[in-house]
Amino acid sequence: MNITRRGFVKGVMGGVLGLVGLPALLKAPALYLKRARAALAVDLNSEDWTKHHWGFVVDANKCIGCGVCLLACKQENNVVMEPEFNRTWVERYVYSENDEVFVDSPEAGIEGFAHAPANVKYAGMEIEKAYFVAKLCNQCDNPPCVQVCPVGATYRTEDGVVLIDQEHCIGCRYCIQACPYGARYLVPPSGGGVTPMGYAKVADKCTWCYHRITKGLRPACVEVCPVGARLFGDLHDPESPVAVALRDHPPAVLKPALGTRPKVYYLGIDTEVR
Repeated sequence: MNITRRGFVKGVMGGVLGLVGLPALLKAPALYLKRARAALAVDLNSEDWTKHHWGFVVDANKCIGCGVCLLACKQENNVVMEPEFNRTWVERYVYSENDEVFVDSPEAGIEGFAHAPANVKYAGMEIEKAYFVAKLCNQCDNPPCVQVCPVGATYRTEDGVVLIDQEHCIGCRYCIQACPYGARYLVPPSGGGVTPMGYAKVADKCTWCYHRITKGLRPACVEVCPVGARLFGDLHDPESPVAVALRDHPPAVLKPALGTRPKVYYLGIDTEVR
C-alpha cells in the first residue's frame, strides 16, 4: 500500500498509523547507507554498528563565526543555499552591561559576521562578552521526532544517530514541530531542493554526515573548521576527541530539562543559550 501526501492531508490517519510497523523492518544503518551516493563503497556487512556511540562537541571558546562549516555542509549534503534551509547554522550571542542578551544569525551565518552591522538594540552599550554558537541536530538518545513520526520514517540507528527514511517520509511536518532545537526543515520543491537521495518535500536535517562517519571520516563541518571548534568522535572510545574534551572540560547541553538526552555538548556557553 502506498501512502501519498495528498491522502495523508485528507485525513487517512487510520491507514497511515497502521503502517508504522512496516518501516521498522528496515531500521538499520544500511537503510541510509545504501541510498547515499558517497557511501557506495561501504561494506554494509563488515561493520558492528553497536560498538559505536557517536558524540559531537561545539567549543564556543574557539568558534570565530566564519561560516565555512555551513558552506561545507550545504555542498556535502546538497542543501539549498537559501538561509532558511540548514542542517547547521551559527548564532551570535552578545551580552550587554545591563545583563541583556542579544542573539542574531544573519543569513544563518554562512557568510560570517564581519559584514553584519552591530544590532541597533545594543548599539552604544558596553558589551561584557560575545561568542558564536553552532547549532545542529542533537542526535538525542530520547528523540521526540522519532516518537511522533506516524509512518516510522524517522528512526534511530544502533550507533545512536537519528536518520530519516526519505523514501517513506510523507512531509507531514510532525517531526519538525516536535524537535525542540529547530534542527529540521522541509526540503523545498524549487531552487534545486532535493536531498542527497533525490527527494523534495520531505523532512531533512543534520545526520552528522552519516555516510562519512561510517567510512571512518569526520563530518564535513568538522573537517573544514579552521580553529577546531567542532569535534566528533566515539563516546565509547576514551581517546576520541569528544571523550577527551568532555573529560577535561565541564560541558553543557541545550534544554536539558526536556529529557531528550542530546549528544551535542557545548563548551563555553551560558545558560541563556537556547
